[in-house]
Amino acid sequence: MWTWRRAAESVARVAGTLTVAVICLLPARIAAQPTATGGFVEPATSTSARPLLTASQIQSLLPARGAFVFPAPYLTQAVRITNATDCGGNDCVNYVGYSYWRNTNNHAGSATMYIFITLDRARGGGGPTLFSLDKATQTLTKVGPLFAASSALSWATGEGWYFSGTRPTALYLNEGAALERYDVVSRTVETVFDISTQPGIFGTNRMIWQLHSSSDDKVHSSTLRDATTYADLGCFAYQEDIKRFSYYPIRSTSSSYDECQIDKSGRWLLIKENVDGLNGEDNRIIDLSSATETTLLDQNGAAGHSDSGYGYMVAADNYDAHPNAIKLWKFGQNPLSGRLVYHSLDWNVSAPNHASHANAKLGVAPEQQYACGSGANRTNTNRANEILCFPLDGSLRVLVVAPVMTDLDATGGRDDYSKLPKGNVDVTGQYFIWTSNMRGNRLDAFLVRVPSQLLAGAPPGAPTNLRIVRP
Repeated sequence: MWTWRRAAESVARVAGTLTVAVICLLPARIAAQPTATGGFVEPATSTSARPLLTASQIQSLLPARGAFVFPAPYLTQAVRITNATDCGGNDCVNYVGYSYWRNTNNHAGSATMYIFITLDRARGGGGPTLFSLDKATQTLTKVGPLFAASSALSWATGEGWYFSGTRPTALYLNEGAALERYDVVSRTVETVFDISTQPGIFGTNRMIWQLHSSSDDKVHSSTLRDATTYADLGCFAYQEDIKRFSYYPIRSTSSSYDECQIDKSGRWLLIKENVDGLNGEDNRIIDLSSATETTLLDQNGAAGHSDSGYGYMVAADNYDAHPNAIKLWKFGQNPLSGRLVYHSLDWNVSAPNHASHANAKLGVAPEQQYACGSGANRTNTNRANEILCFPLDGSLRVLVVAPVMTDLDATGGRDDYSKLPKGNVDVTGQYFIWTSNMRGNRLDAFLVRVPSQLLAGAPPGAPTNLRIVRP
């Protein structure tokens, strides 16, 4: 039987001469995949910090492309997606979009997973590029650029693009005033909406930015911008099945607007904006079914970095007494009250930098689900430089998955922001994708299997109640 370890050894033997044939792009139905291995669970209060892998250890570990296994104590199964040949030896790989924009497709029940990574043309790459993974053999194929070199989209960064939650080959992308669904196999495009055809609602000279879609592809949200100045003007939702727009302008020109996001159900619209001019970012939560709006102020737990589920959000709360506190907030509650689901012990690191809940399930209580994240820091305290997942049940257990292999002082990835892993979990919750500079001079993309079955067991002892003091 072909295993992850045998795949890694096979790839390592042919390093530098790897040639991969393009396979049939029509995904076949397959049986469930074997359970992921490796990983371990610890309480959120654990102070254990794993030593960082050195640059030489990383290079000896990684294949040219394809499967490998992280060393102890992780022992998780992973895949290298990109390498230097994709960039002519340059540093051309862009970081994956963000925690809530899926770089992997809905591959549930399919033999093939599609992966989208941008290889910047200005730095030697081919632009937004499609890869595929044979989940049975762990063969990683570079299918090729998504757009012809003559297309303006071949120069796009791909930031803000994301795979559909239901359509296996549909990639959402924005072009000026239009949201489009691009089929990565047939290379055909479908316009979801174009606000330039709605001047009575939005005016002229407008563009869209920071797009999101409900998991059933029926409701979409976007920030509205001035196409000349790029000034943020507000947020709107579009209900595709009934072709209805709902627009929510910023409350005042002096307010600080950040972004907006529709939840996975398509009912709740979260707008992040400093509406009272005090403290930091507040939340405007709109119930599209009734057009009612609720404000959650920053000091009361408003979401910082967040992702959504079906009627709830998993969000960082910087006013909580715990470092890196992440809470579960259920929309529609009155009053809104967040439940602590993760924290660390170090105020001096940001870990995880962003939480990803792209694996949210319809009809399953959030307490029976989990989110994942990743961080990169110059300080290596507990979980500061690792990929981790945590259940949303308040048990404060943490699944440690893999090291991110990122060095913020290495040159690969350019600035600190671009070096951050910014990973996102796939729709099944079984794979996590991120980028790493491998402590070297270029960024590459990786995929790791998440041994989420470890979170189904009993908590490893009750978390210790520690008094945490800010420095």
